[in-house]
Amino acid sequence: MHQISRHLGDYDHAFSPFYVNGFDEFLRKLGMIEFTIAGNKLTNRCRDYLHAQGLPIDEKGKQGAKEEKGGKEEQGKNRPYDLVVTCSDVYLQKNIKGNRIVLVQEGITDPESFMFHLVNKFRFLPLWFAGNALTGLSDAYEVFCVASEGYRDFFIKKGVRSEKIVVTGIPNFDKCSQYSSNTFPHRNFVLACTSALRETLQFENRRAFIRKAVEIAGSRQLIFKLHPSEKVRRATREINKYAPGAMVFSCGNAEEMIANCDVLITRFSSTALVGLALGKETHSDFNMEEMRRLTPVQNGSAALNIASVCRRLLERKALC
Repeated sequence: MHQISRHLGDYDHAFSPFYVNGFDEFLRKLGMIEFTIAGNKLTNRCRDYLHAQGLPIDEKGKQGAKEEKGGKEEQGKNRPYDLVVTCSDVYLQKNIKGNRIVLVQEGITDPESFMFHLVNKFRFLPLWFAGNALTGLSDAYEVFCVASEGYRDFFIKKGVRSEKIVVTGIPNFDKCSQYSSNTFPHRNFVLACTSALRETLQFENRRAFIRKAVEIAGSRQLIFKLHPSEKVRRATREINKYAPGAMVFSCGNAEEMIANCDVLITRFSSTALVGLALGKETHSDFNMEEMRRLTPVQNGSAALNIASVCRRLLERKALC
């Protein structure tokens, strides 16, 4: 979102860490949704980033845009934003539903589990029950910016309206070659990026995953990069037990680690897209032939492309 905003500097804008409403906010306060992007751990990390970058923050989008009266701002009176840009539509906050929305693909979507088919059939159930597998199916946005032509076809097959999809590339994955210039000290290792399946109440045989990584690594150094939502102590304890001698990182830039590795091993992680874009030997639970078709376009201009979509919508509104 920050990268996109850099191309829209002539518009007032603000950022908000992901938030929830109603009973879900009660669960957040109890620490019961820490496995989501609305959990305290990830929202605090987002907030720290916004402060460090000196970006304007509008917590929970409460302020909106200031009303103007007689050419001057009238303090205290707000109106809805002219445009909301978000990376998730499986949970839409109450105060953005009436706005124009641009949805930007975040990364890989979750596999189509039992919950996916259940929620897809009974649409009164919240979309987020199926993780992000139902991304794009809210139809609450005006434009959906996706990573590649492969993903365009992928989302259309799921039921997203084709006329709403624009292939722009996505900023975090459109220039993976940039990660090759880094200060991560290790080289020529096997990297295993874990998934937060257990934290999202899905089954995972972590012991089998670790042993698979050990087998692939052989005599090479094995490094594990933990998912940001994982329980670090539990994951580290398991790795130390089944892969003694492996290194474990709970933080750090996963993309830079991938750029330096020889082999990448994942389960259901967007890091597989980086591995494929960089030509790494990549192992994943996804169908790898399909993953190659889905690999994001490497145009290096995704943020500008998405900003151009936003600008067209804003200019169209100004003419109305």
